[in-house]
Amino acid sequence: MNHQQFAEEWIRAWNSHDLEEILSHYAEDIEITTPMIVMATGGKESTLKGKEAVREYWRKALEKFPDLHFELIKSTAGVNSVALFYKSIMDKDAVEVMFFDGEGKINKMYAHYD
Repeated sequence: MNHQQFAEEWIRAWNSHDLEEILSHYAEDIEITTPMIVMATGGKESTLKGKEAVREYWRKALEKFPDLHFELIKSTAGVNSVALFYKSIMDKDAVEVMFFDGEGKINKMYAHYD
């Protein structure tokens, strides 16, 4: 996998606000862990499991932030994984580490924000 090409496609999908295009990068059994989930659930959860749960969470996020725009800073490659460094919503610096399954879909993701 070319991590730079993937990063550009991922950023482009998010900036399009097309939820199905965004979700096309993710496996059905996706598991995401992010401080944004903690904020959205009032500290009750930090992880979502399954594409349908993630779809609903991101649908609400896209509605809440209609001007959402990510700016890629850098991407790095790991073993069956990438890390994307980007400027996120609310002018936050973000790092997302994404792990890929055998089909090339993201099945686990951890987000970090400053």
